[in-house]
Amino acid sequence: MRVRNPRTGAYDYEIPDCTTAQLIKCCKKLRNGQDAWLRMGISNRIAVLQEWKKLIIANKELLVGALASDTGRKWETTAEVDWVIDAIDKWCTTANHFYNLSPNWIPYQLVTVISPWNFPLALSMMDTLPALLSGAAVFVKPSEITPRFIEVINKTILAVPGLHQVLLFTPGDASIGALMVDQADLVCFTGSVNTAKKIALAASKKLTPVLMEIGAKDPAIVLAGANLELAANAIIKGSTTNAGQNCLSFERIYVHESIHDQLVDLLVEKTKALELTVENFTNGKIGPIIFEKQVLTINTHLEDAKALGAIILTGSDRCEEIHGGFYCRPTIVVNVTHNMLLMKEETFGPIMPIMSFSTTEELIELANATPYSLGAGVFAATDEEASDIAIRINAGSVSINEAALTAILHYGDNLSFNMSGVGGLRIGQENLSRFLKKQTIHLSKSSNQ
Repeated sequence: MRVRNPRTGAYDYEIPDCTTAQLIKCCKKLRNGQDAWLRMGISNRIAVLQEWKKLIIANKELLVGALASDTGRKWETTAEVDWVIDAIDKWCTTANHFYNLSPNWIPYQLVTVISPWNFPLALSMMDTLPALLSGAAVFVKPSEITPRFIEVINKTILAVPGLHQVLLFTPGDASIGALMVDQADLVCFTGSVNTAKKIALAASKKLTPVLMEIGAKDPAIVLAGANLELAANAIIKGSTTNAGQNCLSFERIYVHESIHDQLVDLLVEKTKALELTVENFTNGKIGPIIFEKQVLTINTHLEDAKALGAIILTGSDRCEEIHGGFYCRPTIVVNVTHNMLLMKEETFGPIMPIMSFSTTEELIELANATPYSLGAGVFAATDEEASDIAIRINAGSVSINEAALTAILHYGDNLSFNMSGVGGLRIGQENLSRFLKKQTIHLSKSSNQ
């Protein structure tokens, strides 16, 4: 299978095919290694992951290079690898504490992780790390759109005694993913709603449990007394990081009518200063659209909004092809309504559609008018005022006066609401219980004992 470079449009990398026989052999190997992995105990599993961390650090430059070739970005990729290194320490600490309190848990033997293309390494590790620490063996299939890092990460795994028997990353398309679902005891999936439905259907044949984080349409809410400079900076960061290809992106912005025009002007001014990273990775802030098919979604949403009366204040009305890659300039859109695709469906681009509201009740109705309820942000003069709104937002995680704090903080248990996810808590100590089954042993004593 050929892989496209998002900066040039060239198909300059190939991933090998994986046959059914090879995949089943890999699953058997992982299952065979799992018992010893579990019985070595949590302290030894932590020690193995710490050794792996050292090799990831030693190979950081190679990982960043492979990931950057697939995603077309640099500083977000460097931050992604750093996040994984930090996550290993955090999960090791969390797991040690969890097992001290909850020793009688049994892991699923083989966990399949199917991860997306927007943060290829981080989103494959988000479930892999706690699953490994729980005592499970893990088989990971990153997206076929961004597979180049697999070769590097597998080399680090092979160099760690005890790890390669229970962890493997494999390239492959949807057909490989389907085979992996069939072989799994538990499936973890991050990606689109449509793919999630296919995985859920496939897993249902064996009643295999599935954990999912899927669609999002996060709102940013700016109340009348908010610090506008702070809100504008956070909204731009939350909407344009990784060119908006982020499940925690702000994709709807609701602003109190008394400050609407002032905040819009500020957002336009700041957005105009953001440049594309066309010539090289370091000049500019906005990288290319990673997945070519996503360009059609972004263009369709903008065309639909314009046809229904929306006004683009800055940015562009469609993605631009430059040197073979597709780029979307950060775009401010006003005069939007909830009958537009831009306000209803996940766009996954650096688009900021802005609506005004007058009353709290109107705001709550607008913010909750979506089947996707992953996260949100509230900007207000005081924490108390923001919290009063936050508890009424139908979302698993709400950041106060900042964007996407759940991606930074490792504590604070939360889960996805509605069609944004299925399964237990993904962040926090209780996350580990997703990969475990609790066992109770009942002992009957006869009357003469």
